[in-house]
Amino acid sequence: MTRNLLSQSVRYTMLAMAAGISLGAGTAQAEESKGTINLAYVEWASEVASTNVVRAVLEQEGYKVNMDSLSAAVMWQALGTGDADAIVAAWLPTTHADYLSKVKDEVVDLGPNLDGTKLGLVVPEYTYEKVPSIADLNANADLFDDKIVGIDPGAGLMSMTEKAMKEYGIDDLSLQSSSGAAMTSALANAIQNHQDIVVTGWTPHWMFARWDLKYLEDPKKAYGDAEHIDTVVHKGLKERMPQAYAILDNFYWTPEQMGEVMLMNQKPGSDPYENAKKWVSEHPDVVKKWTEGTAE
Repeated sequence: MTRNLLSQSVRYTMLAMAAGISLGAGTAQAEESKGTINLAYVEWASEVASTNVVRAVLEQEGYKVNMDSLSAAVMWQALGTGDADAIVAAWLPTTHADYLSKVKDEVVDLGPNLDGTKLGLVVPEYTYEKVPSIADLNANADLFDDKIVGIDPGAGLMSMTEKAMKEYGIDDLSLQSSSGAAMTSALANAIQNHQDIVVTGWTPHWMFARWDLKYLEDPKKAYGDAEHIDTVVHKGLKERMPQAYAILDNFYWTPEQMGEVMLMNQKPGSDPYENAKKWVSEHPDVVKKWTEGTAE
């Protein structure tokens, strides 16, 4: 009798444990059922930082997030077709204006997630003392080995630089395509050897925290005035995932906050995604402003 009761007790315990495991699995599935958000971005230090931070926050709120690194043109195309749900990498009103115009009927601009950006040609401070303006480049082409070091060819900054070169009549230098990483590598090498170099640059960027750099003066305003970085989503996201939409709409931070993440990402062997999660965990008050009142 005692033995039978013991057997029954064991059976009930095992059933209860199984039910608990099943219930736990069901709860985990429920927590993971909010859906998948596809984020596209350009491989710029600023956009790597911001997109990973947004990913970390959305995942914290129960979403699965995919990230796709694309050229600027393809990024906007993906957003227009709906292959991407959102970007936090729209440089407006100038740099990405042409891209936005092609998909404006298929997207919603949620406004700036960061203010105070700038674009232009950048040189080391010791070069600026000799060549302070874009207008001085032609006469000093030999200092720069007859080239301006650019980034990826699809970037809006590159097309703006081509227009600026025409506006200033710069025909003794050519614009060299590379990538954001290759550009900063060339800049680091030149500074290490105290050589003159001119590169396409933008703020916010970690290179300004690492080296003494100057923007060449732009009296003709070929690069326009200061810009902002916007969050843009594909139409229909608000209805499909209202909480994710609200978080993306609330996302806003400062160049200083972005700079913290960018500098973390420059450490050898660091992982931008892990750095983003660390930053998010260390700034709960900031993240709360993005997520507060957004629960579905």
